[in-house]
Amino acid sequence: MTTSEFNQQLSDFNRNLFANAMRLSGNKHNAQDLMQETIMRAFANHHKFVVGTNFKGWIYTIMQNCFINDYRKRRSRGRIVYLMEDNMKGVMEQPVRNLGNTIVMMNELRHLIDELSEANRIPFELHFDGFGYQEIAEQLDVPLGTVKSRIFFARKKLKSMIQGRYGEHVQYA
Repeated sequence: MTTSEFNQQLSDFNRNLFANAMRLSGNKHNAQDLMQETIMRAFANHHKFVVGTNFKGWIYTIMQNCFINDYRKRRSRGRIVYLMEDNMKGVMEQPVRNLGNTIVMMNELRHLIDELSEANRIPFELHFDGFGYQEIAEQLDVPLGTVKSRIFFARKKLKSMIQGRYGEHVQYA
């Protein structure tokens, strides 16, 4: 089919095509957009049309597919915007925490831990890093009771160092 024959067939169905676009989309603006998309796709794929088959059915199928694709795009866009609004609402409702005091306190605790004797500091740090008593005992090759007592004495020493530096008003978790 030549381009001029294709244009003639398309212009013959133009009024019916617009009526179908109005039925699908519901308003004139969307119907015009749907018509334009349908005609563009029909021109882009006119070489795929088989002469002697139903041109009206072929063009209506293109329009139906354009409408469905556009509907799916709009539906997913709305869902994404809706989800983003929900996430932003949750973010906006959460209070902002100032972590400056926590960072300073952790740095000071790190310095206090460094002041511990090596015998107490190493088991304490390993326990703080999540190792269990038995794992620490195996890693340091010392008895389990020794590990427990060294961690206990490290905690006790840290508590006294903190109280000596900051006074009795410090609360422990």
